[in-house]
Amino acid sequence: MTQQLFHLSPTDYIFPPCHFALKEPDGLLAIGGCLNTLRLKKAYQQGIFPWFNEREPIMWWSPSERGILELKDFHIGRTLKKAKNRLNPRVTINHAFEQVISQCRNQRLNEEGTWINKNMLKAYCQAHKEGFAHSVEVWIDNQLVGGLYGIMVSGVFCGESMFHNQPNTSKLAMWALVNWLKKHNAHFIDCQLDNPYLSSMGAKVIPREEFLTKLKEASDYHPVSTMWQPQDIGAIYD
Repeated sequence: MTQQLFHLSPTDYIFPPCHFALKEPDGLLAIGGCLNTLRLKKAYQQGIFPWFNEREPIMWWSPSERGILELKDFHIGRTLKKAKNRLNPRVTINHAFEQVISQCRNQRLNEEGTWINKNMLKAYCQAHKEGFAHSVEVWIDNQLVGGLYGIMVSGVFCGESMFHNQPNTSKLAMWALVNWLKKHNAHFIDCQLDNPYLSSMGAKVIPREEFLTKLKEASDYHPVSTMWQPQDIGAIYD
């Protein structure tokens, strides 16, 4: 299969088929375009996501191997159960999206650097305002201590990033998300790239073609209108 790097038009939102993605760097498909919500929707619907650093052009990826988390495979270890019982957290949806994405950015800036640059921050906050990007928040004593954000496309939640200010609070956010998606009969979580932290929660790697097939199978899913309304989700760990 021929690999080719595409330059996207600033005026239309057409993406090339994913099989054109480069082998090195793995999954790089296109550069350019913009990050408005309509283009982001088109990208995620086709299994493509943006990922680039500050002062780099916008880069769009569809890696040859994709990290996913099947909802039934989420691993709840004893440590996580103990943390839930000890912390007794309050969990909300879409109460503090900008705080969550900013915390995700700041945590990585302080550690290894981040792809959540200023353009990405602005784009995903706008996508949230348009009902396309969502957050899960974990609170203790009215303090935001953990959370995650991502994109819901069809029946798939595309996870973007998570953070924690106390041990296990990002995992508590993921546990809450998994149960929320189960409650609404969603399909799976797209983790994009695999890493040991995600693997510890049950994520696995599948080939791109298998991922795209699963994404297509989830395309007829339509969430209920109340699914992503700002709300407390009590008893989410039951």
